[in-house]
Amino acid sequence: MSDVYDLIVIGGGPGGYVAAIRASQLGLKVACVEKREALGGTCLNVGCIPSKALLHASHLFHQANSSFADQGIEVSNVSLNLAKMMNNKDKNVATLTSGIKGLFKKNKVDHLKGFGKIEGHGLVSVDGGAPLRTKNILIATGSDVATLPGIEIDENRILSSTGALELSEVPKHLIVVGGGVIGLELGSVWARLGSKVTIIEFMDHIGGTMDSETSKQFQRILKRQGIDFKLSSKVTGIDKTKNGISVRIEPAAGGEGTTFDADYCLIAIGRRAFTDGLGLQNIGVETDPSGRIPVDENLQVAEGIWAIGDVVAGAMLAHKAEEEGVAVAERIVGQKPHINYNAIPGVIYTHPEVADVGSTEEQLKEAGVPYKKGSFPFKANSRARAIGENDGFVKILAHAETDAVLGAHIIGPSAGDMIHELVTIIEFGGSAEDIARSSHAHPTFSEAIKEAALAVDARPIHI
Repeated sequence: MSDVYDLIVIGGGPGGYVAAIRASQLGLKVACVEKREALGGTCLNVGCIPSKALLHASHLFHQANSSFADQGIEVSNVSLNLAKMMNNKDKNVATLTSGIKGLFKKNKVDHLKGFGKIEGHGLVSVDGGAPLRTKNILIATGSDVATLPGIEIDENRILSSTGALELSEVPKHLIVVGGGVIGLELGSVWARLGSKVTIIEFMDHIGGTMDSETSKQFQRILKRQGIDFKLSSKVTGIDKTKNGISVRIEPAAGGEGTTFDADYCLIAIGRRAFTDGLGLQNIGVETDPSGRIPVDENLQVAEGIWAIGDVVAGAMLAHKAEEEGVAVAERIVGQKPHINYNAIPGVIYTHPEVADVGSTEEQLKEAGVPYKKGSFPFKANSRARAIGENDGFVKILAHAETDAVLGAHIIGPSAGDMIHELVTIIEFGGSAEDIARSSHAHPTFSEAIKEAALAVDARPIHI
């Protein structure tokens, strides 16, 4: 172990471990402090990866019971082995987290297990031990579950996303508080496995800041899949009963309340920056009203202090944190990286998937930006029609004068993979015409992107 490090990263999640590896590649002596037994943070341990494993497995189970016959595949007596499904999820998580440990060894990053605390400028302790000296400190401690006032998450009947990934039975009725990414994904998992799912959302739409047209169609699709929605509603209390829980809700604007009985309730109202016990007071740093750490345009808090990911402003996305981690490592050695935050995509991994990048129509209207819109439905895409994936569309928003792509929104099959063509276009300042003039293999889902680009200029071919 070094007497003096060039960089100590506090937090081994996607932002932290990627920053540590990149800094080591650049010749810095690096340590990464992580309080969990396994590296990977929330994302790999109790977030992105386990949820995607369950989303995939539950989708296969649902297909076997609902749509295989349409494809001429006749099966009978399809049953669910939930314990085996959970075990497969855990095995995948263990493989990936151990993989990061191997990457640390390969890149000569010191992995320090324990709780990291800033004792002063250039000083970090681990589990209260003697402070380690470092030239730079990177705060990458991520986020924790946001809670509702007066409601205790016990991971027994009242669950966070962590508890919802570990259930040993399929709920008869699962109430989900929050119609954002986490609530919609985990609600989908359990609905596919047989639960009645009711999503309670404070706003009058699902998906948070999602494009309005996309949100409306997305809700209609999920409703057809059996998920119920109570929009413009708030939870005022949860009582435990003999067989489960009783959730009290009332209109968001106030009014007469209603009670729903269920066996479990998932609280999925978002996440909050995790800075508890970090020692920010020792370096004279105060968090903003949202609990996040203020940084400048270079992600610097103060001389030799940096912060990235969920503890700073911006979308709470693993890939956003990764980009920021790389940028900090490169800035420490004098490079001048740039992050285009408008070109960072978001994805909801339901079925169909929802993906977006750049601006929504609502944002462009509010900013007074003139734009043109082109959209193309998957029901007119030959690949989608051939396999029965008829829901959704691709929508491209381009500047009315320059034709530069300003935003893109996809709801449909493989949307999370398809969005990256549009990310690249925005990153390089491309236009809708650039997409329209680019050859797209036939038959592919991505032809819908080309058609949407053609539709910006009112010349789609296949509709």
